[in-house]
Amino acid sequence: MTVWWLLFAVFAGSWVLTLVLRRYALAKSLMDIPNERSSHSVPTPRGGGVAIVISFLLALPVLAGLNLLSPQTLYGLFGSGLLIAIIGFADDHGHIAARWRLLGHFFAAGWALFWLNGLAPIELFGLTVDLGWFGNILALVYLVWILNLYNFMDGIDGLASAEAISVCLGMCLVYWFSGHPELSWAPLILAAAVAGFLWWNFPPAQIFMGDAGSGFLGMILGGLALWAAWSRPELIWSWLILLGVFIVDSTWTLMRRLLQGQKIYQAHRSHAYQYASRVFNSHKVVTVGVVALNLVWLLPIAVIVGSGYMGGVSGLMLAYGPLILLSFKFKGGKAEF
Repeated sequence: MTVWWLLFAVFAGSWVLTLVLRRYALAKSLMDIPNERSSHSVPTPRGGGVAIVISFLLALPVLAGLNLLSPQTLYGLFGSGLLIAIIGFADDHGHIAARWRLLGHFFAAGWALFWLNGLAPIELFGLTVDLGWFGNILALVYLVWILNLYNFMDGIDGLASAEAISVCLGMCLVYWFSGHPELSWAPLILAAAVAGFLWWNFPPAQIFMGDAGSGFLGMILGGLALWAAWSRPELIWSWLILLGVFIVDSTWTLMRRLLQGQKIYQAHRSHAYQYASRVFNSHKVVTVGVVALNLVWLLPIAVIVGSGYMGGVSGLMLAYGPLILLSFKFKGGKAEF
């Protein structure tokens, strides 16, 4: 019963904090002003993702106190998430050079990996393989990429929030079917924190998440995946499958822009989801469509893989195939101007 009250408190706290942050942003003129590379047309307050950060981080020690989270996992998630949020908050209020942001990202990822004990042995073609130091390097790059791609994908109303909620709740089902329901509490708490913010962020958004929130979500979701792999090697594949829309769109767009010789560090609106929002002339349609893809297509595959009935690589290829086609169809990475 205590945990369910905690979930309600996290949701309510996030809801109230987002309201306070919105009023603060309006008072201080902390606005996201539309330009030619924006996907919105109305000046909107930004920085609301701080509500997610505060409500989730305050709940983590409570979970640890209830023995639902190990101290090592607490230190790993709390420290890395807080550092990424601070970097994002500073960048939201000014500008930090890309090289310094990236250095901070790698430091935060290294902190998470240290406390989460690195990359667990993973399932590859029916075998459990320990990749050793090479696996830890892959995990480091994975964490830095997942937090940055989450920032890239936070470009239309409600998308990053809805993705986090649907992925977290989907993984709770995967944990249930795979026999590891004890892993569900941290994703549930994160879903509750994001839901409080989504109340204000659902199309048409009354406040934007900002880098502090999007980078934080990427780091925490990546860390939860690494943590789950220590309980069952297949579970990291389930996370990668459920995060497929964000991973495929951002990776496809980045690679295409690189091949076209575009400056990948410049702001743009050439992700497939951004093109889709203009095709349908609606942020809501794309956001709801991504959630539907997660639930109807990716979740069943994630459950099958997490339960051991399909190999992780095979499940990933099956899941990502249609997503790659969608990225191609909606011109992900194609220069607009």
